Amino acid sequence: MADATGIAPLPKPLTVADFHDFDPKLAEIGRLLFYDPVLSGNRNISCGTCHHHDLASGDGLALGVGEGGSGLGVRRTTGQGAGRIEKRVPRNAPGLFNLGAREIRVMFHDGRLSIDNIFGNGFNSPAEEYLPKGLKGILAAQALFPLTSETEMAGNPEENKIAGAAYDRIDHVWPLLVERVRGIAGYVEQFSEANPEISGPGDLSIVHIANALGDFINSEWRSTDSGFDRYLAGDDTALGPDARAGMELFYGKAGCATCHSGKLMSDQGFHALALPHFGPGRTRRFDPYVRDVGRMAESDRLEDAYRFRTPMLRNVALTGPWGHNGAYATLEGIVRHHLDPAAALDAWRPDMVRLPPDERFAQVDFISFEDSRERARLRARVDVEPVTLSDQEVKALVAFLEALTGEAKGRLGRPDTVPSGLPVD
Repeated sequence: MADATGIAPLPKPLTVADFHDFDPKLAEIGRLLFYDPVLSGNRNISCGTCHHHDLASGDGLALGVGEGGSGLGVRRTTGQGAGRIEKRVPRNAPGLFNLGAREIRVMFHDGRLSIDNIFGNGFNSPAEEYLPKGLKGILAAQALFPLTSETEMAGNPEENKIAGAAYDRIDHVWPLLVERVRGIAGYVEQFSEANPEISGPGDLSIVHIANALGDFINSEWRSTDSGFDRYLAGDDTALGPDARAGMELFYGKAGCATCHSGKLMSDQGFHALALPHFGPGRTRRFDPYVRDVGRMAESDRLEDAYRFRTPMLRNVALTGPWGHNGAYATLEGIVRHHLDPAAALDAWRPDMVRLPPDERFAQVDFISFEDSRERARLRARVDVEPVTLSDQEVKALVAFLEALTGEAKGRLGRPDTVPSGLPVD
């Protein structure tokens, strides 16, 4: 609730107490597994490929290029020969900062993973009752799903058993990956030191692997030292004049804090912003359209159509492109879209997005965007009211968002080598 001046209350400082505890030994194992291609179907991609330290825990692309691609960041290509990608990853690879916060109860752009005991394992997830018990938290659960994705890490069923297992049943993937890790003495030794219950390779399970990955992500990418954080902690000199003006707009006239609220600058909710659709999208299984209906694909509620999770904003200036599909290559672009989503949708052009070129996809990347009926549906489902700001005010808002950049870029950093001996991106 805004006060008499129209400015909403500022949040309290984000501190270490706001995060889940972690085991340093498990986090170190998770660091190695995070960058080890052994967890991918064809042993050619790791979690770190699309969430790299050099790229602020993202990949710098609008839509990811997963298994079968080559290179890193904006230099990543869609691959060559028979092993090249079959389609783009449907959504933008989000940054990983502050995902270990205690208040987070839902993950992914569409919220398809949440804390809920509906299936008796502590989570409502795409794996339903097949998600294993014993996971330390939602970050550990989240780490399991890219391993099963054909476009992200598993690959094509014709290429390896892991990808084939994903088509059988999602939980059939994980034992195959565990067998790989059990065969690497370095991992077994480290897991045994971190977990007293592990006395040999046979005791190692996918839960141990997921918990290690979760503890690494939790401990690695924490951002609590930005100029804004220092300002919240009492340093009145931490924000320059433009950033200070932008903060007042953010919590006042611009209305940003309506959704980007609280310590994490996110209400953890879902909102429709009429971002233009392109790429393969994610929709309901029986939907004949190539599009992305967001939260509705998970909830089956019409009112959730085109709604996506509110992103947290620490280090937002580092984690572009912006939007659930990376529709905007500049921070100013996504800010202006928020001010009038319908008008911004009408003005958006395909050349505003960065997609690694591939002639196979050129004819299909923008099919949905070119469909006037789909654009009309997007325009009709906007959850924010237009706001008029001057160019100077937009500049100030961007300056405030840039003041959310912290100093810490990773606690442990990227390893030079991994126990499997496979190349590290």
